[in-house]
Amino acid sequence: MTPDRRHDVLDRMKTLVVKVGTNVLSTDDDRLDADRIAALAEQVHEICQRGINLVLVSSGAIGAGMGLLGLKERPKDLSHLQAAAATGQAHLIHIYDKALRPHGYHAAQLLLTANDFKNRSRYLNVRNTLRTLAEYKVVPIINENDTVSTEEIKLGDNDRLAAMVAGLIQADLLIVLSVVDGLLTADPTNPLSQRIPLVERFDDELLNLVGASKSSRGTGGMKTKLEAVRTATAVGVNVIIANGKRPNVLREILTGADIGTLFLAEGDGLSAWKRWIGYTLPPKGRLVLDAGARRAVTQQGKSLLAIGVVRVEGDFAKGEVVSLVDLHGDEFARGLTNYDTIGAQSIAGKRTDEIARELGSVPYDEVIHRDNLVVTSLSK
Repeated sequence: MTPDRRHDVLDRMKTLVVKVGTNVLSTDDDRLDADRIAALAEQVHEICQRGINLVLVSSGAIGAGMGLLGLKERPKDLSHLQAAAATGQAHLIHIYDKALRPHGYHAAQLLLTANDFKNRSRYLNVRNTLRTLAEYKVVPIINENDTVSTEEIKLGDNDRLAAMVAGLIQADLLIVLSVVDGLLTADPTNPLSQRIPLVERFDDELLNLVGASKSSRGTGGMKTKLEAVRTATAVGVNVIIANGKRPNVLREILTGADIGTLFLAEGDGLSAWKRWIGYTLPPKGRLVLDAGARRAVTQQGKSLLAIGVVRVEGDFAKGEVVSLVDLHGDEFARGLTNYDTIGAQSIAGKRTDEIARELGSVPYDEVIHRDNLVVTSLSK
């Protein structure tokens, strides 16, 4: 049954995001593997020849910089990380461009930070740039701008970045190339571990199959990949995690070969507005809701009223994203709040008539209107 599902996904695919991990691109001595990049470029050419719009999200800048600077291990402090990124990024994009040119393509470099996704105008500008590049024989290569990123504007890892880019351009498929064969039933070192070929619906229990370990050169591990999968599938993007060191891996995937793990998208996905609210902006605070309010939001598609708010946490302004959590602290939704922290605290647990007496008027009937609210989890 899996091959049929794969072919269904591939037959409908018009837009593809491919994320390439640091360990896929690096040799054992922390240098970029130009031969592997050349092989990827050849497969990218074949994909583009089929009329598919392709965007690459590529790690490797810091790893490449480490090799060029003679560093034996990933720097721990920000300034040395940024120095390695600055040194390696130019080398990385040069090798990509050199590999793509024989096939008639140029490499276009986009370096992004979290601010490019938080700010609605910048978010739309990135999308418009990518759409315009699709008109030319250009392959967009996206990386986090590690040379300027600080904790406040850092995305965290390129798995998350790839998921956000896939949602941004409404990609049909995201392929995450790592150094594992896909999602496994146990630790890769366990001889009884088996690859899971298909996940029809993402469940948070999948996170229990993997640890939180990170790779030696990159920033992510399988857990970060699964978190990226959760984000991508929730906004209507199918995802395949596969081993990027496998020869001709993209070529095999695009022919429907049963390699890696395919995660199917949830339904038809969300509107661009709700993708931005639910899966792009980090919450500034939390609203703890009672069970009735949780049901109204998740099962009945209603707006959030003040009477269902048990507690207000964090420091947020009107119009910012807040997380909706149950009494156990588990998040199930996010939305743009009509009230700031002080306002939300003053009306929490009150009926509309009580709010009028408290504030003198009712600025908004809803704490969060359903048009600005996104359910992120239906479990429990």
